[in-house]
Amino acid sequence: MHCGGRRAIHLTRTTMKLPSYNALRVLALTALLFSGQGCKNVLDEQVISSIGNDYMNTPKGFEDATRAAYSSLRTFYGTQRGLTLTEFGTDIYKTGADGGYKGFHYYDTQMNSFVDYLQQTWEELYKGVNTCNAVIGRAANISGLSDATKKLRVAEAKFLRAHYYFIMTQQWGGIDLRLTETLGPTKVTSRATEADMYKAIIADLEAALPDLDPKIRSSDYGRATKAAAEHLLARVYLTKATSSAKASDDYAKAATYAQSVINNYGFKLVSDFANVFAQGAGEISDEVIFAVQYTSDPLTNINSLNSVNGNGNELHLLFGMQYDVQAGMVRDTENDRPFKRLMPTTYLLETVFKDRTNDSRYKKTFKDTWYSNNPGTFNTAFDNSKKTVTFKTGDTAIYIPGVEWTLAQRAAKPYQVLVPSAYTQALFPTLRKFLDPLRPDKTYEQGSRDYLAFRLAETYLILAEAQLKLGKTSDATNAINVVRRRAAYSGKEAAMTITDAQMDMNMIYEERAREFAGEQMRWFDLKRWGNLVERVKLYNPDGAPNIQSYHNLRPIPQTQIDRTEKNADGSAGFAQNPGF
Repeated sequence: MHCGGRRAIHLTRTTMKLPSYNALRVLALTALLFSGQGCKNVLDEQVISSIGNDYMNTPKGFEDATRAAYSSLRTFYGTQRGLTLTEFGTDIYKTGADGGYKGFHYYDTQMNSFVDYLQQTWEELYKGVNTCNAVIGRAANISGLSDATKKLRVAEAKFLRAHYYFIMTQQWGGIDLRLTETLGPTKVTSRATEADMYKAIIADLEAALPDLDPKIRSSDYGRATKAAAEHLLARVYLTKATSSAKASDDYAKAATYAQSVINNYGFKLVSDFANVFAQGAGEISDEVIFAVQYTSDPLTNINSLNSVNGNGNELHLLFGMQYDVQAGMVRDTENDRPFKRLMPTTYLLETVFKDRTNDSRYKKTFKDTWYSNNPGTFNTAFDNSKKTVTFKTGDTAIYIPGVEWTLAQRAAKPYQVLVPSAYTQALFPTLRKFLDPLRPDKTYEQGSRDYLAFRLAETYLILAEAQLKLGKTSDATNAINVVRRRAAYSGKEAAMTITDAQMDMNMIYEERAREFAGEQMRWFDLKRWGNLVERVKLYNPDGAPNIQSYHNLRPIPQTQIDRTEKNADGSAGFAQNPGF
């Protein structure tokens, strides 16, 4: 398939949380499918560990391989790589001052088939697929494990294989669909149709359901459960309903699976939106259906692409403004390292979060106050209402009201006030969901937060969208109101409750932005709704001049095209997506 198709074995570590919440270090086994190295006519095996291929055929090896199958989740979720493919260049986020990969914001020639993030994502998710294929294919011949255990591990692998293929299908369309283990290198490959991809994804998830753990969370926390598979099926059917593979019953099936997750497992929304992302023990709540595991242990807080990225959950780095060079401030652990990769669009701030009287999510989503950790007297920078400011430790140094203040209003305050007209690519409201003050020092990059991949608020919004599409407006309104009432300030629940007359797709567009800003969903949402181009043109000045319909898919990595057998006429054997 690719030169990296060799069935080499390497060591990686992954962590799942046990009932004691101690980190479990495992020596894991994973298939190195599609390595990032160039292709040669002679494909040589390279031994990169002393563990033989037969290790996986032992009970311990089989269990380690199943754990290793989860590790590819870490190469996508909670990483700058995954964020680039999901939040960059949408209607709610545009480029900040720093960082690369701006082609994903601008939709210009910087987004091309040679971008390493595309290659890495492609290769790492295919590694995950091949590890799943190995677990599924070898299970029957493993001796020393009960049939029940083997069935459970196969079900986990099918959940993960479906998950990986679903991400890839949304990004690239029909790709090479492999459902058996690749044991050696090959250049022979082909592209499946989008319909074939969805058929395989749904078959895996539905086959996994009977054997997955039916409890709200597995006793070995972090493993796939029946509820996680049903939530993913609801998301898959909702997405399939607007794809080239759509069927008339997709929305009905999405609604059925979403209702099952809501009704049958005991999940419930955290009462306060601010606590959904509480770090530490709060990461394991009755709202979390499935989470990608990270840890504070630097030896285990890596993903299978550790040679490129061992930074744990990176999201804490990417949404921050440049507070640390402002008057009265220096960088500290509480306020995090501000990489300034993304800044919110005017649409997100002023339209999506317009209601700040009844809806608590603006205040609880964005950090608006910084307290001085560098006392003294300083010249002002962005606030022209005063020339200097003087602070003691703990005084307010920066305040972002989120609306314009007059010169007199700002002058009356002893601190700098950052108003919308003064926002820049370096100064803007900072997303607080992923801040990681538990890092050991102010320069430390490895974030330890779990990535909350599936949570119950999304299940309700999937249900609302599916029911609206089915013409069940009252049911859709009831579902969305559950999420809206949770978001209300105390005593404002009635004001947050919408009527059937207010329930439409625009409500869905904005409610998902309010609830999931920054959570690696928006690009997928816009593509599903078929309005990526329209909404980027309307709301994102970075991407508006260049975005075209072909940007609903990403370019196939050039390494994939170069490694495949050419057609008889010399053309590429693996076709590039149109437009790239």
